[in-house]
Amino acid sequence: MAHDIFALVDCNSFYASCEKVFNPQLADKPVGILSNNDGIIVALSPELKRLGITRGTPGFKIDKQLIRKHDIKIFSSNYALYGDMSNRVMQTLTQFTPDIEIYSIDEAFLSLSGFEYLNFSDYGRKIRDTVWKWTGLPVSIGIGPTKTLAKVANRFAKKHSFIENVFDITDHPNKDKILRWIEVEHIWGVGRQYAKMLRRNGIENAFQLSQAPDKWVQNKMTIMGLRMVKELRGISCIDLEMDIEPKKEIVSSRSFGTPVTEFRDMQEATAAHCTRAVKKLRTEKQVASQITVFLTTNRFKNEPQYANYATARLPLPSAYTPDFLKAASKILKNLFRPGYKYKKTGVMISDIMNQSKAPLDLFEPTYLDDHRKTIMDCMDDINEKMGSGKLTYAATGIKQPWQMKREKLTPGYTTSWSHIPVVKAC
Repeated sequence: MAHDIFALVDCNSFYASCEKVFNPQLADKPVGILSNNDGIIVALSPELKRLGITRGTPGFKIDKQLIRKHDIKIFSSNYALYGDMSNRVMQTLTQFTPDIEIYSIDEAFLSLSGFEYLNFSDYGRKIRDTVWKWTGLPVSIGIGPTKTLAKVANRFAKKHSFIENVFDITDHPNKDKILRWIEVEHIWGVGRQYAKMLRRNGIENAFQLSQAPDKWVQNKMTIMGLRMVKELRGISCIDLEMDIEPKKEIVSSRSFGTPVTEFRDMQEATAAHCTRAVKKLRTEKQVASQITVFLTTNRFKNEPQYANYATARLPLPSAYTPDFLKAASKILKNLFRPGYKYKKTGVMISDIMNQSKAPLDLFEPTYLDDHRKTIMDCMDDINEKMGSGKLTYAATGIKQPWQMKREKLTPGYTTSWSHIPVVKAC
């Protein structure tokens, strides 16, 4: 009888590892990645963690002598690079099973059900080695009879170097000992408040939680908590989610690199966010009929404050960027107030539906029926081949002084023709 078997593949120190792939000089260096506007450290390499630097540390507060002594490298977030490298990893994983759930930018669950004739540890090592060979990224792999136990196995694989980043908990003789090693805070599905409640009730690790009575668990943690506890016992209750549901809203927003006071700059930034959001809409083969524009000042500054938003509807569902740009521009003219230092603006696209479900109209041609979709498809194809943003709208501006601060940004090695690495033979 076949049993459920899951593997969780998790990229190690993903952002930092992506930076190291194309710069061999960073191989053993401490590397940190900054948040938007080069604020706090959001990702660290193991070498940087060993120096006592923690996630959330402001970049400017890292001791300069420590940086020089250990040759610490700090970079701005390169989202285009990380997104592309994530796609490469996920494509690689599809070589090993047709059933895959992309859980996050650096994690994926694989179903290995039906692969019982294989040695799972050996198969895990093959996956690990292939991802490394094809992408240059290190991964840890946890294998178990449930998704929750695969998470447990993955954490064990990451924390114990002698395992070489692959661990199968399925038939392990000391499974209870491993569960005792996992503190409640580190169980998949246990948040901060649940962890506090469990510790108040004398439950400190995954093994103790797995032994808790069903009625008590459901009363304290709802039916979802009971499913998680059953998974700790080896009973599979959480299936792979391979059919990604379409988004109900698409939001595009980032803080400005410097405060914005001029309407023209605000208009450019709003147009840029609008363009990005509608592109995501087309990528998912969706159309939408509603757009919201919002703006705000910095509430943490001791200065005049203002925040507002407004919504507009399109006559018919569309994915034609100019339709949304026109609506966003009208909204912004009513929202903007001079005399304020704005921190952020953004747009939200909503009332989304699949293209196949878009309603028809007797008197107006829809986005799918006239030249608008053809224009958008052509534009997307050009940007796909030549690089993101090669073809865009004048409304988004050229110099874009409002862009978020990224002074330590590395090249778009895989997303820009001009940034492709060049190898020279000596």
